[in-house]
Amino acid sequence: MKKTMSLAKLFWLGSLALALQSYGQTKKLPLVREQLFDDNWRFKKDSLTGAEQADYPDAGWRTLHLPHDWAIEDLPGQNDSTIIGPFYKYSLAQEHGGYVVGGTAWYRKQFTLPSLPAGQTIAIRFDGVYMDSDVWINGHHLGNHPYGYTPFTYDLTPYLAAPGQKNVLAVRVKNEGLNSRWYTGAGIYRHVYLLMPPPIHLIKEGIFITSQEAGKQKAIVQITTAMTGSTTGSALRMLQIRLKDSTGQVVAYASQPVSITPGDTTTIIKQLMVNNPALWSPGRPYLYTTEIRLLDTINTKHTTAADQLQIKTGIRKISINASRGLTINGERVLLKGGCLHHDNGLLGAAAFDRAEERKVELMKAYGFNAIRTSHNPPSEKFLETCDRLGMLVIDEAFDMWVDQKHPQDYHRFFKAWWQRDLQSMILRDRNHPSIIMWSIGNEIPERADTAGLEITRQTVKEIRRLDSTRAITEAENDFWERPYKWTATDASFALLDVAGYNYQWRNYAIDERRVPGRVMYGSETVPAELYHAWNQVRGLPFVIGDFVWTAMDYLGEAGIGHNTYTGNGSGRLTFPWFNAWCGDIDLIGNKKPQSYFRDVVWGRSTVEMLVHTPIPEGKKEKVSWWGWPDEVPSWTWPGMNDKNMQVRVFTKGQKVELVLNDFRVATKTVSDSTPLTATFDIPYTPGVLTAFVYDSKGNEIGVKTLALANPPQAIKLTADRTQITADANELVYVNVDIVDNLGRIVPNANLPLKISVSGQATLAAAGSACPNCPASFQQPALTTFRGRGLAILRANGRQGNIILQIEGQGLKTAKINIQAK
Repeated sequence: MKKTMSLAKLFWLGSLALALQSYGQTKKLPLVREQLFDDNWRFKKDSLTGAEQADYPDAGWRTLHLPHDWAIEDLPGQNDSTIIGPFYKYSLAQEHGGYVVGGTAWYRKQFTLPSLPAGQTIAIRFDGVYMDSDVWINGHHLGNHPYGYTPFTYDLTPYLAAPGQKNVLAVRVKNEGLNSRWYTGAGIYRHVYLLMPPPIHLIKEGIFITSQEAGKQKAIVQITTAMTGSTTGSALRMLQIRLKDSTGQVVAYASQPVSITPGDTTTIIKQLMVNNPALWSPGRPYLYTTEIRLLDTINTKHTTAADQLQIKTGIRKISINASRGLTINGERVLLKGGCLHHDNGLLGAAAFDRAEERKVELMKAYGFNAIRTSHNPPSEKFLETCDRLGMLVIDEAFDMWVDQKHPQDYHRFFKAWWQRDLQSMILRDRNHPSIIMWSIGNEIPERADTAGLEITRQTVKEIRRLDSTRAITEAENDFWERPYKWTATDASFALLDVAGYNYQWRNYAIDERRVPGRVMYGSETVPAELYHAWNQVRGLPFVIGDFVWTAMDYLGEAGIGHNTYTGNGSGRLTFPWFNAWCGDIDLIGNKKPQSYFRDVVWGRSTVEMLVHTPIPEGKKEKVSWWGWPDEVPSWTWPGMNDKNMQVRVFTKGQKVELVLNDFRVATKTVSDSTPLTATFDIPYTPGVLTAFVYDSKGNEIGVKTLALANPPQAIKLTADRTQITADANELVYVNVDIVDNLGRIVPNANLPLKISVSGQATLAAAGSACPNCPASFQQPALTTFRGRGLAILRANGRQGNIILQIEGQGLKTAKINIQAK
C-alpha cells in the first residue's frame, strides 16, 4: 500500500511539473517542492481598474520573464534633454532616486494544475517586490505587502480553479511619490516561487541551525526542525538529519520518530557532534550540507522521503567583546567593510542570480571582507554567495521607523508591519553563517526619544526571540533632526550589543572612556578619512571594523561623492547627475581612485600612483564630504606638454622618487602631516612615469609605473564566462575596453560604440560608469567612459552559440563567442 501511494505521489509531482512547463517554466527541479515561477508574466504599466479579475483582457500586454525592474527601462518621448533613457529631469524621485519614474503597474500570470492529493497545499512566494504590492488569485485578494525588501508568501489553495482549468495571478505594484533616499527600482525585481510542500512537511522557516560548540577537535551543531501537516488525523513519521561534508560523506547523523498533528507545528531539537570539523571563516568558508528528511515509515529498511530540505551550513564560533574585539573561531578579525545598496548598476534593481554573485565577487577581489546591507535585507542569492566566498554580513532591516525621511516612505507602514518584516528577514536569513549581526536601523531620527527607545526594546526583544546567537546593532549618526548632543545616543546603544557609528570615528576613544565595555565600529565613514578611521580599528580592541560609504557606486543620491569647480562641494547634484559616485568601485565594476589608496592602507599594495586631471586655471577643486579628488592612474594627457600635473603617490614607505623617461624629476619624504601620501607637481612630458619607493633604510620596497597610451586602435572584449547554462536567469558580463596598438586601455577614450547580439541571448544592459552621462542602458549602443564600458547578455533558455559584436568608427571590430549549454 505504501509503495502504491509513493508512485501516485511521484506521478502527481511529474504531472505538476509538466503543467507548469507548459506555461514557460523550463527549469526542472529534482524534487518539485518549490518551482521557480519567473517565466511568462504579462506586464503593463498603468493605473488600471479591474485587472485583478481572472477574465480581464491582457492579450495585448507585454510578456516578460522575472526578475524585472520597470524603472530602468527607457521612457517614451526621448528628447536628449529632459528624457534620456530611463531618466526624467522632472521625476518625482528627483536626485534622491536617480531621476527615474515610478508609478503603478500590473503583472499577470496564467497557469493550470492537475488534481491535488488530499491535504495538498499550493502557495506563492515573492522574494521582493518594490513596493506596496497587492496580489490576487482568480479575483480573490490574497493580501497587501508594503515593504519592498522582505519576502512574503500567500496560500493559494482555497481559491484555485478546478484541475486543468486556468488560474490567474495578478499583482499590482505601487511605487509612488518620493519614497526613498536612493534608487529602489520598481516591480517584481526578485524571484517568485510556487511552493508545493507535501501534506506532511517540513517548515523551511522553522529550521534553525546553530553551532553550540565549534572547536578544532569537536563541534556540536544544533538543528531545530519544525514540521506540520494538513491531512486529517495524526501522522507518524521518522525525522532523519544527516550532516554531509563537501564530498557528500555523512559526518553526523540523528533520527527520531515524530507524531504530527494536523494544523499544529511540531518542533524537534537535535544535536550532532562533529569530530575534527572544518570550521567556516572568511579565509576558509567551508560549507557542510544539513539534510533533513521526513520519512513515510519508521521502518528503516524501506523508507521513502515524504519531504526533505538541504541547507548549506557553516560551523563557526563568533565572539564580540570590548577586550578582544570580534573573533571567529578564536581568531581576531578586523572588519574591512563596505556599505552596499541593493541595485545592480546598469540592470537597475533586477536581482539576477549572476548579478548578485558578481557584487560579492567584486567586493572580495578588492579586499573587503564584510558588507553592511544598507539599508535593507538583500536577496537570498546574495547571502548564499557571501556564505560560499567567506564575506561577513551585517543584515540591516530598516532606514526609517515612525518618523519620515520622505513623505511616501516606509514610515507610513512601520507601526503595523515592523514585526512581520523583521520576522520575514530573520527567519529567512538566520541559517547563513556569513551573517554576524542584525541591524535594526540606520540614522533613525527618533532613536533617542522615549518612543524610539521603546521601539528599540521591542525590536531587540523580537530578534532575540527568533535568534539569540547573534549581536544586534544599529547605525547612528549625529543628531541632525533633534537638538541633542552625541551623548544622547548612550540610551539607545545601551539596549544594543554593538554600537554603529556613522561618521563619528573621532568619538571612539572618548566614548570608551565614558562608557567602558562598549563595542563599536564605523558603520559609515568617508573615503578621505580612511587612514585615521582604520588606525582606530587597528589600535583599539573595542573597535571591530570600518565600513566605507560606499563600497560601490549606486543609482540615486546623485553626485554625493562629486568633485567640481563650482558650488560649495557639499550635498547631492541635480540632473544630469544620477549616480552617487561615492563608491570604491564604479557602476560597472572597476576600481576608482580611493580604492588604490585603500589598497595601501590595508596593506594590499606597497605603492600606488594617481594623477589629477588638469585643474582649470584660476579654479579650485571642491570635493564633497563623500568624494575624492578627480584622480586617475594615467599618464596620458594630450595637450598638457610642459604644464604642471599633480601626482600623488600612496605608500607606507619613507621616501618616493619619481623618474620620468629615465630622468629623476623629484624626490620626497613621506611626512606625518600627509600620511601615506607624497604629492608632486611636475611638468608633463609624454612617456613613462615611474615611482620608486624606499623604506627607512633605503631599501627599495615598491615600484609603480604609468605609461602614455597610444591612440585608440581596437576594442577588447573580456567575458566573465565563456560557457553558461542555457537558463533565462543566466547573465554574461563583458568588459568593453578601448585599447591601443599594444593592448593598453586608452584612459581618455570616450567613444560611441554599436552593439549587436546574435544566437541564444539578448542584450540585458549596456553602458558606462559615467555619473552624469544619462543614457539608455537597454539600447544596442554605449559610449565608453575613460576607455571602458560594459555589456551584459541574458541567455534565452536555449542551448547554442552566443555572439557579441561591437564596433566603433576607426576601430577594429571586436567579437566574442559564448556557449550556452
